[in-house]
Amino acid sequence: MGRSSHPPHYQRCSVSIKADGTEVTEADRAAETVIRDLLAQHYPRHAILGEEFGGSATDDPDLWVIDPIDGTTWFSLGMPVFGTLIAYLKEQEPVVGVIHFPALGETVYAAKGLGCWFQPRTGAPVRVRVSDAVRLRDAAISASGIHRSDFLREEPGRPYHLSGVQRQARKFRFCGDCLQHALVCRGNLHAAIDTVMQPWDIAALVPCVEEAGGVATSLSGQRHGILFGGSLLTSCDRSLHDELLGTL
Repeated sequence: MGRSSHPPHYQRCSVSIKADGTEVTEADRAAETVIRDLLAQHYPRHAILGEEFGGSATDDPDLWVIDPIDGTTWFSLGMPVFGTLIAYLKEQEPVVGVIHFPALGETVYAAKGLGCWFQPRTGAPVRVRVSDAVRLRDAAISASGIHRSDFLREEPGRPYHLSGVQRQARKFRFCGDCLQHALVCRGNLHAAIDTVMQPWDIAALVPCVEEAGGVATSLSGQRHGILFGGSLLTSCDRSLHDELLGTL
């Protein structure tokens, strides 16, 4: 899955449905296998948690968290906005994050205390920061979908008031999975909303957003234990973040 060529399964894969109802392709499993093998070679004593093959989630002081294809639906549709997420956690705290877009040849990456960086397809990496602070009425906001929101009232439980964000924001768009959070890091979006997330969806995003100067919490507003919060809100500013939490 290097920068110079597209993944071999891209635009020619079949899709299966897992027991939890989510989609999976042969490429998901093959990519995670490759990543696991590489990590095992370089860090044989570290634990690994991945979407497709599971692993340790709580007990190991050195833990790698992998989502081989974040945005499998986009991948299966032949859209280039899927990503590969790799994170390193020290004592359960995400300290390194990589968001790689194989089909675009772009990467956003960060390490704690070292900033957030964007590597374009060609040229040198550049350090990136979130946008300047704005109020919700002036903000460009995205969400990954309508699940667990008042746009989809058939789901059980109290829905997030996503329609309120849509009405109040200057600009609101639906944007694929990890891409929207990478755009927050780069200052292109003011905030991004994911109402349903797993640890492997979250881990790599948090260091990138925070090292870019942004804010990351669950939709309940919690930073502590964020990997297991089940949702994610990233934003450029604490005041906007709180305004969004209140609206949602």
